[in-house]
Amino acid sequence: MNTASVAVTTDRTATRALEHEGVHVRWLTCTASLDRDGATRSAAPSASVRRVAEVHCDGETKSGGDIALDGKVTHAVEGRCVRGDMTASTGGRAVFRATLLGDCTAPATTAPPAGGPGRGNGPTATVTVTVTAYPGK
Repeated sequence: MNTASVAVTTDRTATRALEHEGVHVRWLTCTASLDRDGATRSAAPSASVRRVAEVHCDGETKSGGDIALDGKVTHAVEGRCVRGDMTASTGGRAVFRATLLGDCTAPATTAPPAGGPGRGNGPTATVTVTVTAYPGK
């Protein structure tokens, strides 16, 4: 399981799920990290080892309210779905708790999601760049 893929897929599918529940999403950004208990040190993981990604999303509604999604992802199909246990909330109220976001049986696509980058109205991937400054050089 790739954490970048989990984060982007969660972002896309959670945005659609929130919109479906009547939450007008201005933006949503998700991060994922592999759970230490599910990680393996060997080159080829055992079939019995299940990797788990911890996901956390922050966002904002079009009216300025906060959006949060937290949970665990146990399976992801890049760009199509994530399985696990995730809870989304906005304005201090739970919007949904889900074990599946998206459609795992949907055909693969290379087209950008509706409202993709450049239109200013959809989720985008977040890229973090770390710069180390050396004073005096």
